[in-house]
Amino acid sequence: MSDARHVRPAFMILFLLSYLAGALTIVSPCILPVLPFVFARAGRPFVRNGLPLLVGMAVTFAGVATLAALGGGWAVRANEVGRWIALAVMAVLGLSLLVPSIGDRLMRPFVAAGSWLTDRVERRSADQGDVRASLLLGVATGLLWAPCAGPILGVILTGAALQGAGVGSTVLLLAYAAGAATSLALALLVGGRVFKAMKGALGLGEWVRRGLGALVLIGVVAIGLGLDTGLLTRISAGSTGRLEQALLSGIGRGAPMNAAPTDLANLPVEGNMPPLTGATTWINSPPLTPQQLRGKVVVVDFWTYSCINCLRALPYVRAWAEKYKDQGLVVIGVHTPEFAFEKSEANVRDAVRRLGVDYPVAMDNDFAIWRAFKNQYWPAHYFIDAQGRIRHHHFGEGDYEGSERVIQQLLKEAGAADVAADVVQVQAQGAEAAAAMDQLGSPETYVGYARAENFRSPGGLARDAVKTYVASPLDLNDWSLVGRWRVTREHAELAAAGGRLSFRFKARDLHLVMGPGSNGALPRFRVLIDGQAPGADAGSDIDAQGVGRIDQQRLYQLIRQSGAVRERTFEIEFLDPGVQVFAFTFG
Repeated sequence: MSDARHVRPAFMILFLLSYLAGALTIVSPCILPVLPFVFARAGRPFVRNGLPLLVGMAVTFAGVATLAALGGGWAVRANEVGRWIALAVMAVLGLSLLVPSIGDRLMRPFVAAGSWLTDRVERRSADQGDVRASLLLGVATGLLWAPCAGPILGVILTGAALQGAGVGSTVLLLAYAAGAATSLALALLVGGRVFKAMKGALGLGEWVRRGLGALVLIGVVAIGLGLDTGLLTRISAGSTGRLEQALLSGIGRGAPMNAAPTDLANLPVEGNMPPLTGATTWINSPPLTPQQLRGKVVVVDFWTYSCINCLRALPYVRAWAEKYKDQGLVVIGVHTPEFAFEKSEANVRDAVRRLGVDYPVAMDNDFAIWRAFKNQYWPAHYFIDAQGRIRHHHFGEGDYEGSERVIQQLLKEAGAADVAADVVQVQAQGAEAAAAMDQLGSPETYVGYARAENFRSPGGLARDAVKTYVASPLDLNDWSLVGRWRVTREHAELAAAGGRLSFRFKARDLHLVMGPGSNGALPRFRVLIDGQAPGADAGSDIDAQGVGRIDQQRLYQLIRQSGAVRERTFEIEFLDPGVQVFAFTFG
């Protein structure tokens, strides 16, 4: 749904933030119980004692915490009941913070295992220590540390589960543990006097722990009642979402599109084509491998079917596939979803048919191919020669002529005869037509609370709860809701007929990603622009009176201004309940 400015989360930034957070745990009460084990080896050689202990401790801690993250994430993804299970788990964790005896009982198996292993290692280790013994002691210490930090990290991990957990949590937790191990290593070099000084913080730390437990329980009650407190996400890892999105969007804005070079005869080699394994299914083709594609020139197009930027690039990709298929070109569409409904095989198959895509499409629901290419953008095009080497890439829209010249060059290198010297001429219609970029004054805007910005209805968004919203004055790029809506992380769902959504925008085209609700109905809607029927400014999915119907989950073109582009107010009224609205895009 994004041009090259829309970047997937920059994992290295998250890794560094996790590492720094771990490094700061040395001033946190949760680290205190493991300090005696660490400083007990302060007088022994660091490489054979302290270092293996810290490595074992970090790996064990990350492993235990990962099991909690993956287990909680699976439970929430399984069904809606999982959300209440996660809230119940969070309530227990909050009680364990508030009442230490409860936490002691919950964590007793871990502590027992850690203590048993500690005693066993200490009995068998020599005075100077042994690397294996120190490593095992680190594992034992990690078992002791995980329960100590467990309630606090449990809150974080359960919050992540409520908002979507992934396997990448393992690496981030390991970074957190490594940061803590680093600060402990520095403390080891300073000596045991650090531990003595920190023991004085135990009393204060216990009160901090109890206060956090009380806040967690308040947050659980608030979320269970549907109150718009946002407390849970403020004390969980999910609370960094808005800051993270802002940082990463800023990073993406300066990314080069990488136009084709003038000297096509000397295209650089950017690496080998990664494997295409990990696709959940293939459409229009059996699974393909780089080995099967040797001898062919390949264009890999990362797209998703509700992405306006992908849709505007699609006519060119289709035209290349048709024009050069008999000369050795293979186009592969890698459909990597942004919204949950884009993971549906039925939805993607319907979109492939409706959009006239007849080349192979790999459904990359788990982002396996995306990660293999180290991709960050929708759309993204990778150009691969007959030897399986990536020779060029392009992110976002534009430079279609340059991209086609690259295809022609690679076909010539592969020995194709009579390669055309001209380029395709595309006359796209509807949402696929090129944007009026010189007149564009409004950005892509999400409706779900995870990435919502510039929302102006009084009282803000109520997360995952039905609320009655009222209108508000709008400045450029502000938006509001009217009526009874339930706003989730991804979308807003209308709970009663007559709900409205307004946006103050400046662009030639306005699109809205939306779909019917779960009741199977096909909701009707009516669009107004500056309070009037759109007439000649109607988009391809409504009539001149602004009337339309939501038939499936997709992008709808609602406004295409026929005259001068200026700042205007868009309003859509839904005549039936059950509609889901995801995001605005402009062109």
